[in-house]
Amino acid sequence: MPPATGLEEFLNPTSRYYGPFTLGQLAFNANLQEFANRVGLLVALETGNKITAEEAYVQIRRMWKRLKKSRKLLEPPGGDNQPPTDGEAQ
Repeated sequence: MPPATGLEEFLNPTSRYYGPFTLGQLAFNANLQEFANRVGLLVALETGNKITAEEAYVQIRRMWKRLKKSRKLLEPPGGDNQPPTDGEAQ
């Protein structure tokens, strides 16, 4: 992947991973950072009246479900660190 441009880095900032290293944890950290960046952009679009609150909610909810799925797929078998539930049936 080519180095990020100044604008790309500004719009999608990332930081390095400091936790215990596994490929799954590193990938989930990247997914989590992308989720946080996109939520911030959606909030800004909604605040600026570019999208409705309902549109922002639907997109954030869809991204949250993908993030939860990636967590399950990247978690090592028998992993005991379960993500907190959001009150919904799995």
